[in-house]
Amino acid sequence: MNKILTTFVAAVALTTSSSLFAQTASESVMVHDAYARAMPPGQPNSGAFMTFKNSDSSAHAVVSADSPVSKVVELHTHIHENGMMMMRRIDQIDIPANGETVLKPGGLHVMFIGLKHDLKVGQKVPVTLTFEDGSKQDIEAPVRKIMMKMNKMPGMKGMGDMKMHKMH
Repeated sequence: MNKILTTFVAAVALTTSSSLFAQTASESVMVHDAYARAMPPGQPNSGAFMTFKNSDSSAHAVVSADSPVSKVVELHTHIHENGMMMMRRIDQIDIPANGETVLKPGGLHVMFIGLKHDLKVGQKVPVTLTFEDGSKQDIEAPVRKIMMKMNKMPGMKGMGDMKMHKMH
C-alpha cells in the first residue's frame, strides 16, 4: 500500500510540475519586424505585416487580431484567381513548431478594414493578436510607407489588373 501511495504522489507531483512549466502560445511566439502600411489620405483599408517566430515544439496559430484604428480587423492572404490577385479572409495564420511565418505584402497579412483615421508614417498602430489557446499578445506596429511594383506579383501586369479588396 505504501509503494502504491508513493507512486501516486510522485505521478501527481510530476504532472503538476510539468504543467507549471507549460507555456502559452503568446509566450512561445515572438513577433519581429511588425509594421503597418501607410496609405494615401482617405483610403479606407490598410494592412500590417510581421514575422512570427515559434520557439515551442508545438505548432501554434494566430486566430484573430484587433486594433482600435479600424472598424474591422481580419486575417488575410492573397490568392491567384481567374488571372487576378485577390485578397481573402482566412480563419488563422499557422506558425510551425520551432519555425516561423512571415506576413508580407502580396501574402499573409493583418487587414484593417474601415480605417477610423489615416495612418501616418511614424505613428504606431496597437494590435492585439489572439492565439489558438486563447492567449493574447499586444504589439505596436510602426507605420511605414511601402512601395510595391505591381508587375512583380504573379498575375499582375500593372495597377489596372489589381482588385483591391473584396469583403465577404
